[in-house]
Amino acid sequence: MTDELICRLQSIQNAAARLVTGTRWFDRISPVLHQLHWLLVRQRVVFKVATLVYQSLSGHTPGYLVDDCQLVTDVRVRQVRSADTRMLAVNRTYSSFGDRTFAAAGTTVWNSLPPDLRQPGLSYGQFRWSLKTFLFGQLRPWHSVNSFNCAV
Repeated sequence: MTDELICRLQSIQNAAARLVTGTRWFDRISPVLHQLHWLLVRQRVVFKVATLVYQSLSGHTPGYLVDDCQLVTDVRVRQVRSADTRMLAVNRTYSSFGDRTFAAAGTTVWNSLPPDLRQPGLSYGQFRWSLKTFLFGQLRPWHSVNSFNCAV
């Protein structure tokens, strides 16, 4: 998604949070989102992509998505250090449009997760809970939503 579209969606989420909580339009929105335990739009996209990759690795998605998520151990003939960390092989792209495909973005998001989230023993529910906790922990309450390159 483009930054402009993410910023538009973020302003809609901010308006929804204000509507739900009755917050005035000139009050800071970051504490409200924190109170509601809502992820920012950009983090929500990461959450959705990561859960889709998890499901692809588990074999619960269509074949064309499963083919885009190949572990390094399945691709490489020789053993590499990243084999035990469940890293995915990243396909090379040559444009910013190609970087936004599921094959490129999904593997990049998955590889950026901490190793304890990429463990094979996690159930889907545990993965979602741990991932949301991790992403929510990345938010710093003193930053406003505008500091994420959105001119709201």
